[in-house]
Amino acid sequence: MTWSVSSCFISLVVLFLWQVDEISEACTCMTVLHPQQGFCNADVVIRAKVVGLNVGSNTKYDIKQIKMFKGPDRVIHAVFTASSPAACGVTLQINKEYLFTGKLVTGRMYVSQCGYNMPWEDLSATQKKSLTHRYQSGCDCKIIRCTSLPCPISAPDECLWTDWLSNYGQSGPQAQNLACIKRRDGSCAWK
Repeated sequence: MTWSVSSCFISLVVLFLWQVDEISEACTCMTVLHPQQGFCNADVVIRAKVVGLNVGSNTKYDIKQIKMFKGPDRVIHAVFTASSPAACGVTLQINKEYLFTGKLVTGRMYVSQCGYNMPWEDLSATQKKSLTHRYQSGCDCKIIRCTSLPCPISAPDECLWTDWLSNYGQSGPQAQNLACIKRRDGSCAWK
């Protein structure tokens, strides 16, 4: 009986450690961003249509760039992402247009779940317009996500993102219609 209890305990420990290893490989970024945060955190922000796919150690999506909102003075022909969602890779559809926010690494644009990569058709008219100037003008401001009350603001350069209090999340009125903009006095506010 002692041997079977010991064997069972060892098996449970091995299974637990295996699960911890699996969890440690999971994507660990904050997956919920206000579109302005995605814009400000990115090296490159473009509108593009996915036209091809090549899977390897990283997934390469061939794209047709439609508009550059932020980034280098050249056309981007592909975006790269991790091959697995567990490694923060994104899955995209061929022949669909997206807003991509990504990082430049050795001349290549990388996108991940940590950015704001949305189907173009899912963006509101205000979000699309904000990509040309409003989001950039608020990059000195900080958006603080509020999920439960109280949510204190600790500095004048912060805007409180309260869409989460009503379970709207990224589809709430602040995400869809507002940007956190710096005012003349140096403080920030939703506009």
